[in-house]
Order: sequence, then C-alpha cells, then structure tokens
Amino acid sequence: MSRRVVVTGMGAITPIGNDVESFWKGLKEKKLGFGPITYFDTTEYKAKLAAEVKDFDPKKYMDPKAARRMEAFSQYAVAAAKEALNNAGIEIEKEDAYRIGVSLGSGIGSLQSIEKDYKKLLEKGPSRVNPLLVPLMISNMAAGNVAIQFGLKGKCINVVTACATGTHSIGEAFRSIQYGEADVMVAGGTESSITPLGVAGFTALTALSASQDPEHASRPFDANRDGFVMGEGAGVVVLESLEHAQKRGAKILAEVAGYGATCDAYHITSPAEDGSGAARAMVNAMEDAGIKAEDIDYVNAHGTSTHHNDLFETKAIKLALGDHAYKVKVNSTKSMIGHLLGAAGGVEFITCVKSIEDGFVHATAGLEVPGEECDLDYTMGDGVSMDVHYAISNSLGFGGHNASLIVKKFQ
Repeated sequence: MSRRVVVTGMGAITPIGNDVESFWKGLKEKKLGFGPITYFDTTEYKAKLAAEVKDFDPKKYMDPKAARRMEAFSQYAVAAAKEALNNAGIEIEKEDAYRIGVSLGSGIGSLQSIEKDYKKLLEKGPSRVNPLLVPLMISNMAAGNVAIQFGLKGKCINVVTACATGTHSIGEAFRSIQYGEADVMVAGGTESSITPLGVAGFTALTALSASQDPEHASRPFDANRDGFVMGEGAGVVVLESLEHAQKRGAKILAEVAGYGATCDAYHITSPAEDGSGAARAMVNAMEDAGIKAEDIDYVNAHGTSTHHNDLFETKAIKLALGDHAYKVKVNSTKSMIGHLLGAAGGVEFITCVKSIEDGFVHATAGLEVPGEECDLDYTMGDGVSMDVHYAISNSLGFGGHNASLIVKKFQ
C-alpha cells in the first residue's frame, strides 16, 4: 500500500520576491521580474534582459564562512530550504535524521566558477585554479549543502533533467516517501546561470528573447513571442507522509496526488511536434492520482515563450485532456519571472499549492494576442478567483524530458 504524501512547507527565492509570500503577492499583482542584466556587460549580446534575484544576502540564511564555500545556486537552495523547513515547523533534533532526505536538483550547477577558473587556468596556469572549484561547481552540491546545513541524513539525490529538473526532483521525492524510503523529503530545484557563457549559449541556440522591453519580453503563447528570458532562484518544498505530518500536528498545505514522467526520444531541444510525450506524462500523472481529465481545474504550463514549446505544449494539453482542455485555466508563471531552468518546476509547484490555498489562478502576463493554434484559456488579462481542487504542473526539458505533477486540495 503506497503512502499518501502531503506538502507541509515551502520556500522560494525568485526575481519578484525572496520568500513565498512576496513571490505569490507579486504573481497576483502581475509584477514583472525583468530588467537589464547587471552581472556583466551585455554590449555585444543580443539578449539584454534577464530576471535576476534582487537584494539577496546569503548571510541572512547561513554563516558567512559556509556562504563563501557555496556558489549562488547552492546559496539560493539553502535559503529556500530554510524557509521551507521553518514553514513546516520540523524540529530536526526531535526526528530520526536518517528518515529525512533531500531531492534537490540544478540543471547546470555553477557556470560562474567554471568561467572564473577557466580564465585563471589560461592566464596564470593550472596551479592557480581554486582548490574548491569542483565542490563549488558540480550540480549535486545544492542537495549536499542543504543536507549539511540542516543535518538531513536520509536519501540525498540530485536529479538533472535541464528545465524539468525541479519537477522530477519533487516527483522522485514523492515516490521515495510513497515507497517508504523516507518520512520527509526536502525537494525542489535551484539555478543561477545568468552569466556570459550561459546567456551566450542560449542566445546562440536562438532560445532567448531579444526584446529590450520588459513588458513584452517573456510572453508565453503570444503571437509575437520570440524566446524566453533567463531567470534564477530556487523553489523548495517539504513533503511528508500523511501519517508523519499528522503525528506531529503539522499544518497541511496540499497533497501530492500523482507524478508522470516520459521522454519524447525525438530531438535534443524541440519537444515532439504532436505533443505526445508531454501528453503521456500528464496522463500517467492522472492515472497515478486515480482521477480523470474532467477533475483537472488548472494547468501550470511549462510555457517558455518559445515558438515550439508553446505550440507543442498546447497540443499536448489537448491530447491529454481531450475536450476538457478548453475548460481548464492554463497559465505560465514564466511570464513574470522568466525561465528558472532547473528551478522552474520548484517555484511552479509552489504556485500550484498557493493557487489551491488561495483559490486564485494568476494571469499570463504579456499575453495580448494568442499565437496560431494557441487556442486554450491562458488566463489572459487578469488573474481569476476560483476553486482549484486539482492542478497539474508541467515541465519539459532539453533532451525530451517530460514531467508532470498533480497537486490536490487536501481533504
């Protein structure tokens, strides 16, 4: 008998707020996190805008020595995990630490440390490379640092599936609890890749928007969409078995009902053109949850604002939900915070939980005229107050990785 899994804590570092409440308030107010890139000179770059995290001070979340041994992606993860654990009210010292695990991914790890030390290598030779380069750079260090900071000794994993990382990480944490490997999992995604190499690489791939107008840069499903805006941050949640949460009298925010994962096995960057892979992930998640398409109220789309993604994801939603696709609310959180890559699924899962808690589905900002064949209800204009019982959060990653999570109102 698989165990029921609930959400008891959430933490977020985002371009529109460095905690869950500010982030959610920003989404409700259609606050845009976009602005000119400040981390490096973009004179020679086509993409000038990004969604940077603002006013982040790692010393608020960890001691300065620990912070110095972490790059930004790990710092964001620790900060978001701290908020999530505080929010969940878990007292680690009263728990069996071997029953609390971490499933926290980053798509890339630290490009900052790679760039810095490669420059040193070329200019000053191999002896000058930072002895901490490897532990600063590798993507599993977000999970490792969270475990070290909070003394979590259970299963500790790092799923890396590009832009599907956060969703897969939460899905695998959900499975770990269902199967009895852990009672509590700290799960989500983190990313900080707004660097010269990161922006140049995605630009060369023609994935980034060249717009210099924040109002019209990230515009998922719009006829004039021209690519995504790179964001950064972290979204981390505390998942627990229902039994464990009830035993300690935790406040239950929502329930994780289903998880589906597939691969398009089609192309390294483009989703399958008929949407079949992503659709199957949604169908698998619904079967896992024991529900029908008609039960779904809301889909938090991957919605990157690239031509291919938005068109093929629209097809996928129709394939998975049939006629009901036209009755659900669909939106893209990326319309305000950009694409957080490996962290996207983490913050979008949090968005689903808040939508259920608050009875509100936020607007897709920047969407004015839906693109060709983009004919669903993308919550254009303003957000909508409505009951949300079941929400799907979708993520699609380069390599053809598809992941869908179903969040339900806890009863």
